[in-house]
Amino acid sequence: MSDYRPMTTLPPLPGYHAGDVLVLFGELFGRGYANGLVAEARRLGMTILGTTVGRRDSDGSLRPLTPEELAEAETLLGGTIINIPLEAGFDMETPDGQPSISDRLKKAKPDEWEQVSFPDGFISQAQAAGQARFTAAVARLADELADRVPAGADLLLAHTMAGGIPRARFFMPLLNRVFKGIGDKHLPSAPFWQSQVGQLCDASFNEVTADTFRYLLEGTAGLRNRIEAAGGRTAYSAYGYHGTGILLDGAYRWQSYTPYLQGFAKMRLEGIAAEARQQGINATVFNCPEIQTNSSALFLGVELSLYPLLHALRSAAGATAALEARCTTLLQEGATLATLLAEADNYLTNPLITAPLDFAGWPQHSTRDQMELMLAASNRLMAMHRDSKQLVCAELSRLVFRATGRLILHGSWSSQEAAFWLNHDLIATLLADPRGADLLD
Repeated sequence: MSDYRPMTTLPPLPGYHAGDVLVLFGELFGRGYANGLVAEARRLGMTILGTTVGRRDSDGSLRPLTPEELAEAETLLGGTIINIPLEAGFDMETPDGQPSISDRLKKAKPDEWEQVSFPDGFISQAQAAGQARFTAAVARLADELADRVPAGADLLLAHTMAGGIPRARFFMPLLNRVFKGIGDKHLPSAPFWQSQVGQLCDASFNEVTADTFRYLLEGTAGLRNRIEAAGGRTAYSAYGYHGTGILLDGAYRWQSYTPYLQGFAKMRLEGIAAEARQQGINATVFNCPEIQTNSSALFLGVELSLYPLLHALRSAAGATAALEARCTTLLQEGATLATLLAEADNYLTNPLITAPLDFAGWPQHSTRDQMELMLAASNRLMAMHRDSKQLVCAELSRLVFRATGRLILHGSWSSQEAAFWLNHDLIATLLADPRGADLLD
């Protein structure tokens, strides 16, 4: 468990320059945190190298991107992609020809989740096979990077891999009950997590979200040593989540979305960065605020902690008039930002939500009352909008991923911590500062 260490001042201007290299360790999909990092690297004139998870054919085999897929992915990235499949996890592995985890779950029924089990030792075998495949791919990636990173260039390797829900339809009804279920449809997160399928998710989350960072650190040791021997600098960043400090009733408070079951893997990620620090490696997990993305749609209510960013922006005396005008146009007639914020604040200060919060015991499991309160609040706030697909929190999410991208790129250069929290106060400070005012556009 890391100490709670919010970044409290803007990092100095980056040492990165045109010709230095950003490597995105994880494929870029849609709009999310990594887009901000890529945008900032592009603004500085850095060379951007991406990676891909590859694709699975109908027979389950993993392959590189086709020329058409590669061209599409490189257009989205705005850089070159090294076409080596870096799919993390082990749910599709078939050790010794045995059916994969995904295959074994095809006939499983969600309402019989408590009875699902796997043969002794099978999960460990699948994990070992997945690790061997992945680390071999990382070794190939490191060889490619040795040829692509120019002599004298500084290098930022940005880990962006996260998730790990095994690929089986079996899980979606269960997870919908855990994260969206109310009344009799609610499934408490604790018994789910303690079951065999929950422990499978835990192992998979650890492998994809956290252990891939270790494989990156270990697999690029030779590259790192070569760069640093030539006087260059190598840094590693990773995206974490461990709650966020938000402004409520005039004070910043740490809070968290519950139940954040991936949080156990995110803490493991922080631990890997701490071990790297002890070895003299510049590795930092940047714990970012909640945003709304395509992948977060399962976690209805995660966006509630985003609305108070408007409080922080106002407090920092930034130029928020244009932002607030854009947000107001998204609301139903009669709804205002004041009513929107009041609704969010009422939820975030409700004792049912605040009383169980405990940083030392994070992540917490949820209760039915908590979930019903959260989901109702989320629905009320969405109902204040003209269009459920065009929300104020989407506008605020764009600010967060752009701001965190700039903060991470700048902060990675000289960071001395294994984990930093990028809270709403720092984001507001950046957006109110000449170094970040353009991000409000």
